[in-house]
Parts: sequence; C-alpha cells; structure tokens
Amino acid sequence: MNTKKLMNTALNGLDRIGYTLDRYGITGKVNRHNLAAFVMAEQKHLEGEWDSLQVRFERRKSQVEALYHSVESRAERLVGPVLKRRKST
Repeated sequence: MNTKKLMNTALNGLDRIGYTLDRYGITGKVNRHNLAAFVMAEQKHLEGEWDSLQVRFERRKSQVEALYHSVESRAERLVGPVLKRRKST
C-alpha cells in the first residue's frame, strides 16, 4: 500500500474520531493538527535528550582520557629511572 495513502487514511480516521468525540462534547483536542504538534514537540524533546546524552558521554570520555594521561605520566616518572638503571647495567 502507498505510504501517502496509508497516512491519509490514518489522519482521516483521526479526524473522524475527533469529530465524533467533539459531537458528544467530550473534547475538541483530537485532530490532525494537535497530533502533528504533539509529535513535533516530542521529536524536539527526544532530540534534546539525545544531545544531552551525547554531551554527558563526551564529558566522561574526556575525564577518562585525562585520568589515563595523568596515570601514564606518573608511571613514566616513577618507572622511568628504574628502567634507565636497568638498561645501563
């Protein structure tokens, strides 16, 4: 089935449900416009959450790299002289 045709069928069904609910006085907020607004808002919300997770990951990665370099430089200062003595003998 064509994607556009399927989408139009779903949106028409949504409009029909919204019209029926509105006719019974239940709500006037079920329609394709409110659904599209909701979907776009949630999309932006999820994009923000994804960006936040990426920033946290990069921050932790940077912290681990800094710790690694710190440990590596300390190890070189401690082990370096021992290795030099060993090579010279």
